[in-house]
Amino acid sequence: MSAEPSPALARLQVRCNDALVGLLGHGNSEFAADAGPHLVRLFEASAYALTRGGKRVRPLLVYAAAAAVDAAALDADEGSVSGLDYVACAAEMVHAYSLVHDDLPAMDDDDLRRGQPTCHIAFDEATAILVGDGLQARALELLTDAPDVPAAVRLEMVRSLSAAAGLRGMVGGQAIDIGAVDQAITADHLETMHALKTGALIRASVALGALAAGASEEQQAALDDYADAIGLAFQVCDDILDATSDSETLGKRAGADEALHKPTYVSTLGLDAARDKAEALLADAQAALQPFGGSAALLREIADFIVHRLR
Repeated sequence: MSAEPSPALARLQVRCNDALVGLLGHGNSEFAADAGPHLVRLFEASAYALTRGGKRVRPLLVYAAAAAVDAAALDADEGSVSGLDYVACAAEMVHAYSLVHDDLPAMDDDDLRRGQPTCHIAFDEATAILVGDGLQARALELLTDAPDVPAAVRLEMVRSLSAAAGLRGMVGGQAIDIGAVDQAITADHLETMHALKTGALIRASVALGALAAGASEEQQAALDDYADAIGLAFQVCDDILDATSDSETLGKRAGADEALHKPTYVSTLGLDAARDKAEALLADAQAALQPFGGSAALLREIADFIVHRLR
């Protein structure tokens, strides 16, 4: 996958984008209007954070994992929103919430995201905090409401996504990240941090797609090995891009990690070793997909993009 997605992945990006607008509830103007302008503003800020830009890697992983298990998983009536769309949008909402909160002055204090002002700059800090809270809650609500998904599977999805977002996932990783500023940490410590902060949601996204498609335990285990590898590769490559690219290309402030004195794979391993690690993780991810044959083509393409994007 180059910097531009294949037609198959581009169609899934559009599918997700279309579903996000409706599933956010932004179209419920009567409810918002009855509650007054402040709720209207909150819906506007939520839509701003959720729908403006982004590669949709996590929902793409949901779709691709489901397709690897069941070739018919992506079938849907024209213009309809399926249970799988609910699941994919839930993953993206949790990701968007994490970005809004990461950008806050109390966290990374960033003013640019996806080439546009961050949510707290475009609106205000209080609104940005509420946007993050609301998107996380809405994501879990979507999983409980996903049509044509058995109740037991929906419950397991809620457990998986909640764990990925919580103390043993993104929140825990962010706490480690904050504590690591100005600290010299080992490569193992860095890997643990990013397995939680970045990798947990990527693993959950793959797991959600697998669960939605009815994956066996063996299939779930193989897909988790794939997700574990690409979750770490994603962060390694983010660190490389932060050190080697520019703000216009990235759509966010380049060199931010160095400016904040944060440990990265580049600062810990060196640039060449970080690139070698990313390629090794890509090989691990591709090897994990061997049991799926051609049905895992989309997952292979996503893995290649994660490691080779913007090169």
